[in-house]
Amino acid sequence: MTRLPYTAHPLTREEAADAFSAILDGTVSDEAIAEFLIALSERGETAIEIAAAAQGLRDRVIPVSAPANAIDVCGTGGDGHHTLNVSTAVSLVIAACDVPVAKHGNRAASSKAGAADTLEALGMDMAAAGASAEQSLAEIGICFLFAVNHHPAMRRIQPIRQKIGRRTIFNLMGPLANPAGVRRQLIGIARPGYVHVYAEALNMLGTERSMIVSGDEGLDELSLAGGNEVADVGPSGVIMKRWRASDAGLPAHPIEAIRGGDAAHNAAALRRLLQGETGPYRDAVLFNAAAALMIAGEVETLAEGAEEAAEAIDKGLANALLNCWIDFTKAAA
Repeated sequence: MTRLPYTAHPLTREEAADAFSAILDGTVSDEAIAEFLIALSERGETAIEIAAAAQGLRDRVIPVSAPANAIDVCGTGGDGHHTLNVSTAVSLVIAACDVPVAKHGNRAASSKAGAADTLEALGMDMAAAGASAEQSLAEIGICFLFAVNHHPAMRRIQPIRQKIGRRTIFNLMGPLANPAGVRRQLIGIARPGYVHVYAEALNMLGTERSMIVSGDEGLDELSLAGGNEVADVGPSGVIMKRWRASDAGLPAHPIEAIRGGDAAHNAAALRRLLQGETGPYRDAVLFNAAAALMIAGEVETLAEGAEEAAEAIDKGLANALLNCWIDFTKAAA
């Protein structure tokens, strides 16, 4: 069995690459993996270590083809705020703005309803959505990439993570290992103090333009409640910014205003949103959609992005796209 390196000091690029290759290829014992992951978590993972783990997953992914301008909008999860499904709604809104969306996601881990759970409650056949992802992305401009279908190397790791019962580096990996190889992303993480480190990891991996965002209260998306740490990652490296809802011309709202529930509750709220209901949920979606549209190169400012996103909702385009997507997956089942 492979021996993993000591973690008292940050690992070199080569040490980290070798360690995660061994972990993902199953040449290390479960006990050694658990000890290694816990030690990294307690010390605090470095950008090099995060990039190495993500590259290991990328090297072993079952890929899908995607348009060159495809984007992903997702969060790492685990923020504990149990909000409505913002990134799922944002994905529909920006896809309705003609930006291809390769949505990478899974079922809920720590929340009551993940993206897959909510879409299923809306009537989508999630098995068919996963199996027809490449086709739906090409034909209607959006797809759902079920993480479990594309990362076989994680099947052995998942029970170890569950046994550990705490956050590890693998909680950060999903957004960095999109099976479509997207080069533009809006990624939310639940640790505002870690935004720069995570952004440096993405910069090492390479991206055309992406943003890493975190609300000051530990929300894994742009928050309406207060300030947000934002890392804009592109050809110039990592540029740190501070954003508030007012920068997009939107009002502030407390997090409690977008508190979610189970899949049925969240699905009903999402449908009402797409049918034109106003309020805090819509404002949260507009804020995050504005950032995504900036990343996609569709708009120059948050205010312009919020306006374009609102138009896609108010004209019924996002709601029509959801209906089309549900029908597409039924036909593919």
